[in-house]
Amino acid sequence: MTRWRRGACWSLVAVVGAGGPPELNIRASHHVPVTLPVAAPRTAAPRAAGRLVTTTFWSQALGARKQVVTWLPPSYDKSPATRYPVAIYLHGLWGEETDWSRRGNIAQALDALAAAGTELIVVMPDGDDSWYTTWNWLGDYAACRRDFAPREGRGDTVDSYCVPWPHYDDYIARDLVAFVDRTWRTDARRERRALAGLSMGGYGAVSIGMAYPDVFGAVVSHSGVLSPLYGGPADVGTAPRYAASVAELKAGWGERMWPLIAPAFGQDTTAWWARDPARRVRNAWQRRRTLVPALYVDIGTDDGLLGQNRAFRHELQALGVPFTYREWPGKHDWAYWTAHVPESLQWIGQQTQGKRQGSSRGP
Repeated sequence: MTRWRRGACWSLVAVVGAGGPPELNIRASHHVPVTLPVAAPRTAAPRAAGRLVTTTFWSQALGARKQVVTWLPPSYDKSPATRYPVAIYLHGLWGEETDWSRRGNIAQALDALAAAGTELIVVMPDGDDSWYTTWNWLGDYAACRRDFAPREGRGDTVDSYCVPWPHYDDYIARDLVAFVDRTWRTDARRERRALAGLSMGGYGAVSIGMAYPDVFGAVVSHSGVLSPLYGGPADVGTAPRYAASVAELKAGWGERMWPLIAPAFGQDTTAWWARDPARRVRNAWQRRRTLVPALYVDIGTDDGLLGQNRAFRHELQALGVPFTYREWPGKHDWAYWTAHVPESLQWIGQQTQGKRQGSSRGP
């Protein structure tokens, strides 16, 4: 893994603050009609709180030791015979394993969910700036170690960030899942395991979930990069356009973002299409429809990735794939993700406990 990727974005971190690059938020957009969620009735304070545990484990896929934060439900220590569903929540670009707990208030949302009768084990791994895929090239491992400099306030180290083998999809779907299942009392069936994420993590959740349908039964994307080759709508009401060349991809992603995604996705459109989330859904749907994970997608109407998410919705509607899609007012920031993570957790709870919701195609 090459270090210059992170170095290239240091100057943006202070500006980004909200959890994503500034180009992912737009000041004005076309607001479509949305149906706001029905407010949940006020309940009493949670009877008990879960706890966060930080552990490390060796990933053979990466050739490195990685850190993971796990939330254990309130009943975990009191009910030693109980096995729990698992949800893995992935962070975004420039993020880390503590983001969901430190910035997204996910522990509070889980405490409230547990008080309402649904308990999950939630796992939040360190995903570096990886895009959660097997890279199109190995990167410069020696240069990464030589040039490494940790970000202020972050827990990454040269040994954890500079990995010799950037196979991040195998790291999540195989190494992490195996570690979680042997460490905690999980219900290891795919139907009881979900994968979720925001932004880059939303991309990772959908792309990994569809590539490993034997591992995950449900997938969630918050504000995800779901159409990386998206070139904009041809006209209102028509099919989306996609980049036909590397030059178009570079122009679409811009000078600041291109160096952050190209090492993982590659330098040709064939490599990009191989990693395209909608194409992965199509492949899974054509192989075995009954094994395609349940899918939930949401996006803010002032998010720069709105067009990508609508393109993804267009492709799934054309395939006839069932999914749940939501657009809410909001930007590409922690205010949006904090507000909507309770909804995805509740949805995951329903999916992993066999209470499947009907699909919605969204507005």
